Amino acid sequence: MRRALALLACLPALAWPGQQGTTAAADLPPDPAVQKALHAHPAVRAAEAALRVEEAQRDRLAAGPHELTVRLAGARRRDASLDRRMSETEVALERALRLPGKATRDAEIGEAGLAAARSALGDALHETARLLLKTWFDWLREDTAAREWRTQAGLLGRQADIADRRVALGDAARLESLLAGAQRAQAEAGAAQAAHRASSAALEFSRHFPGIPLPEVPTLAVPRPVEGSIDAWREGMLSHSHELKMAEAASRRQQALARRADADRVPDPTVGLRWGSERDGAEKVLGIHLLIPLPGAAREASARASQAEVGAAAAREALVRARVEAEARQAWQRAGAAYGHWQRMAEVAARMEDNATLLEKAWRLGEGQIGDLLTARRQALEARLGARQAQLDASEARYRLLLDTHQLWPLDADDDHDAH
Repeated sequence: MRRALALLACLPALAWPGQQGTTAAADLPPDPAVQKALHAHPAVRAAEAALRVEEAQRDRLAAGPHELTVRLAGARRRDASLDRRMSETEVALERALRLPGKATRDAEIGEAGLAAARSALGDALHETARLLLKTWFDWLREDTAAREWRTQAGLLGRQADIADRRVALGDAARLESLLAGAQRAQAEAGAAQAAHRASSAALEFSRHFPGIPLPEVPTLAVPRPVEGSIDAWREGMLSHSHELKMAEAASRRQQALARRADADRVPDPTVGLRWGSERDGAEKVLGIHLLIPLPGAAREASARASQAEVGAAAAREALVRARVEAEARQAWQRAGAAYGHWQRMAEVAARMEDNATLLEKAWRLGEGQIGDLLTARRQALEARLGARQAQLDASEARYRLLLDTHQLWPLDADDDHDAH
C-alpha cells in the first residue's frame, strides 16, 4: 500500500479548503474563473433577475394596494319653474386606507418573498457549481483515460519494435511479432476512442462554462480522507442547504399570507374629499365621504384557504428537510467509500505494474512468453485506469461534501455577491 500511495504522492500537492473559508485547489479551475463562470451561467442570471423582481414586489407591498383616485363629474340641471338650464360640476379625491396591522403583514410577505428569492439565487449558484464540478471531473476522467491509453500504445509499440528486431535476428518466432503488432494496433484504437471521449467531455464542459479554459496538462491530486463525523457534516449541509432555506421561506411567507387574509376579513374603508359647483356657480359644496365595504363569504373562504396552505407549506418543508438529511448522509458515506476504494485500487495497480515489469525483463532475456507479457500489460492498463478513475471519484466525492457545506466556493447570495 505504501508503494502504491508513493506513486501518487509524486503528483503536485493539494491545498485543501478549511472550515473558515475557501482555498484554491490544484486540480480545480482557478477560483476567480469559477466565480465569473457561475455568474455568467443562464440559470444564475435568471435567479438574479427573479431576485430583482422580488425586491420590486417587496416595495410594492410596502407601498400598499391603494392609490389616490380623482373623480370628476359634470351635469346639466334644468329648472322648469324658471325655464333655465344650469351647469354643475364636482371633483372628488378618494383613497382607501389600510387598516392598522395590514401594513405589517404586507411587509412580512415582502420580506419572506425576498428571502425565498435570495435562497433561490443561492440554490442556482449551488446547482450550477455542482454542474461545474461534475462536468469538470467527467472531463478529467476521460482525459486521464486517454493519456493512459496513449502511454499503453507507446509501451506496446516499443515491444512490437523489439519483437520485430528479434524475429529479424532469428531470436524469436514470427508469431511473437504478429501478437505484438496486434496488441499495438488494439492499443492505438483504444487510444483513439479515448481521445474522442475526452474531446466530447471537453466540449460538454465548454458548452456550459465557456469562460473557463481547460488546461493542456491537468493536475491530479492525491485524495484525502473525509475527516469528522457524519453528524457534523450533516449539520453543515443542513445549515447551508438552499433548498431547505427556500422551503422555510415559503412556509414563512404562507404564514404571513394567512395572517393577511385573516386581517382582510375586515375591509379597508375609503375616505374622500369632494368639492362641487351647482346652479352655474351660485352654490358651492365642500364635503367628505366614507365608503365601507361589507364583508361577505368570499373573504371568509379566502382566509380558510390560506390557513390550509400553511399546513401544506409546513408539510413540504418537512419533506425537503428529510430529503436533504438523507442526501447528506449518502454523500458522506459515498465519499468515505470512494476513498477506501481508491486505496485498494492503487495497491492493485502497483502490483500489476510490478508484475508486467518483471515479465518484460524476463521476455527481453528470452525467458518468458510474449503472450504472458501482453496479458500482463493489458491487466496493468486496466488496473491503472481503474486506480485513476477511483482517484478522481474520491476527490470529486470529497469536493462535493465541501461544496455542499460552502467550504469550496462561496455560494450564498449575499456572501457570493460580496466576493464577486
